[in-house]
Amino acid sequence: MWRCGVSILKPNCYFHCKRNYLSLSKSNLTKHPITKYSNYSSLTMTTITESDVGILCFISNLPGFHGILKQRYSDFIVNEVDTEGNVVHLTSLDAPPEAFQEVETKISDQLNKNYASEIEKFRSLACEIDVDRLEAFINQITSGSEEDISPIVLSPDSDKSHRTAMHNFFKENLRFLVTDTVDGPDSSSKCIRVRLNSGNKNKGRNLNKRKRGDRPYDSRGSSHWPAHLGNFLRFHLFKENKDTQEALGLIGKMLGIQPRSFGFAGTKDKRSVSTQRVTVFKQYASRLAALNDRLIGIKVGDFCYVKDDLLLGQLLGNRFTIVLRGVVADSEDTIQASAESLGRHGFINYFGLQRFGSGSVPTHHIGATLLRGEWKAAASTILDPREGERNIISKAREYYKQTGDIDGTLKQLPRHLVAERAMLQCLKKSPGNYLQALKAIPRTLRMMYVHSYQSYLWNHAASVRVKKYGSREVVLGDLVYSKGDDAEKTEVLPPEHEDNSLEDAYDCGQLDEISGKDLPLEKNNLVKVITASDISTGNYTIEDVVLPMPGSRIIYPMNEVADVYHDMAKKDGISLTESVHNIKEFSITSMTGSYRRVFQKPIDFQWDLLSYTDGNLALSETDIDKIAKTKPVNPVKEENPTNGTEGEESSNHLEQLESFEDEKKFSTDDNEVEVSREAEPPQVHSPPDLNSQEPQKALKLAFTLPASCYATMAIRELLKTSTSVAFHKTLNQ
Repeated sequence: MWRCGVSILKPNCYFHCKRNYLSLSKSNLTKHPITKYSNYSSLTMTTITESDVGILCFISNLPGFHGILKQRYSDFIVNEVDTEGNVVHLTSLDAPPEAFQEVETKISDQLNKNYASEIEKFRSLACEIDVDRLEAFINQITSGSEEDISPIVLSPDSDKSHRTAMHNFFKENLRFLVTDTVDGPDSSSKCIRVRLNSGNKNKGRNLNKRKRGDRPYDSRGSSHWPAHLGNFLRFHLFKENKDTQEALGLIGKMLGIQPRSFGFAGTKDKRSVSTQRVTVFKQYASRLAALNDRLIGIKVGDFCYVKDDLLLGQLLGNRFTIVLRGVVADSEDTIQASAESLGRHGFINYFGLQRFGSGSVPTHHIGATLLRGEWKAAASTILDPREGERNIISKAREYYKQTGDIDGTLKQLPRHLVAERAMLQCLKKSPGNYLQALKAIPRTLRMMYVHSYQSYLWNHAASVRVKKYGSREVVLGDLVYSKGDDAEKTEVLPPEHEDNSLEDAYDCGQLDEISGKDLPLEKNNLVKVITASDISTGNYTIEDVVLPMPGSRIIYPMNEVADVYHDMAKKDGISLTESVHNIKEFSITSMTGSYRRVFQKPIDFQWDLLSYTDGNLALSETDIDKIAKTKPVNPVKEENPTNGTEGEESSNHLEQLESFEDEKKFSTDDNEVEVSREAEPPQVHSPPDLNSQEPQKALKLAFTLPASCYATMAIRELLKTSTSVAFHKTLNQ
């Protein structure tokens, strides 16, 4: 039975960090800057730690306890929360039966017509050769021939306006045919290609097959589309141990369409079971539903047709259901106190480790290099060998570094390394143009590097705010979201626009948090600096405090916290007010900036302490499990134990999130704060044997977080341990 977090009791916990932490001061935070190297790739590390990216403090002074995160994929369930506050679930795998049949009937009716009048109209636009080609093509289609119907290519045409008129003719008069433009016999001409509409599944079945060296005829779906249907099919994507783009890449390959046909609000963590909304352009539900028997680790369902596609950031957040296994503590009272404290007081809203990449070269290091305008160094950092990668990747990187053979490297380099492949393909065309090579990386991916550096500064600033001023109350110079008609206001700006035109399946391990906007519901709020009058009136509480993500249109706190931003950036050779180059997308001064709350409470928080003996038994019910109770389905995939790693985005319900924005109260007592280099495992009893049949305890949590909040930071506050991949791997051994 769930135990709900109680939020009405007066908080009695303290902000603190482990006592063996280094003393947190400005000098300590800036004595290990991101070093400036002429060959930046020489700086490598085996793994990134929380203290490396400014994750230093905790809220409560309660002792932590032992717990294993993500022993099984189903121990970390993520359900998207849409913009209406609805938690997204997969409830049905069936397609609506009528839509596809209706369009087939319409196409069939068209094929039974006589097209003499349309041929005469076409004669006024085209030469006699093309008229004859089209007439023979239509006769072949309407005759019911069982032979493969190949497309026809009309005569070369260098007049773009005339080609447009030709395309419009087919759309208006011969809707069972679709057209596109292909290269002509010389560089100055183009040709129109005509084929049977792929919406007719009984004819021209091979027309959607991609030929070697050719592009898809229509990467975005059927040109003939029923007027009563929206242009986009929206569906719920259920996946296990799959990146969002990886899953959509597989679906797109089966459908014969490109990844850019899909739209989604945000990526979901690979090491999880997740459900989210997806849109696809002009595809029938029956086609996608038919894939369920073939897909492994993926299911699709809950289909409906909509007018608009989904864009990145169009979500309120995520609902998390998390199981911590092998829980060991001094007593159950310790676990209960920690869980209730998390529900009441929340956690420091740090950017989690996954914001900074999973490789040995952190993304914020690359971001710093870009901000300094060191294009060759940044390119080398991305392309050069690095520690901890799979052998096939290491060999490809080493081969390129030793030989410079781009073609040979591309043959070896896995396709999911999108940034590296895009850069190499550009360098092949423009040798030595490292800036152009960096710009060849898909925008969503390349902007991750600079955003990561902004997050690096924010985390350190948040730690200084906690150390110097605690959590009891707002202090002079704090930034807060305004209430009422305060005079000193500055508009809160949304984060930089994220391009959702995904050109390929990215390495999603690096994309967790750039998929949504940092403050999806706070862009219209106002920010002000706390004054003595504000403190005396008590209008503002600690929950109102925000810190900026650096940019050109934000303001900094009017206290010592502001110095952290500038001092750390200066030691990294970066100015937050002036740019050393004119490339806007790699310049903080060309970004608007944004704000982020320093403290976050989980919404609709529930928890329960469970006992189990079989470590292979699922302790949470997934959407597929629920469907299977009422209707047998093919299993998604047999689950295997996993090594612990990160959580992902965040979540919330509409009413509670709106309340969070407006009227929520949050107060804590403060105590002297000390800071450490890294959270260490609490000194409790030895962890249990994972293969033991002895009864073990598990802590099950369910809560919602706004987008861009990290569930792993909530777990960190609970356990008082690191959330690094390396640490949780040791717990699973």
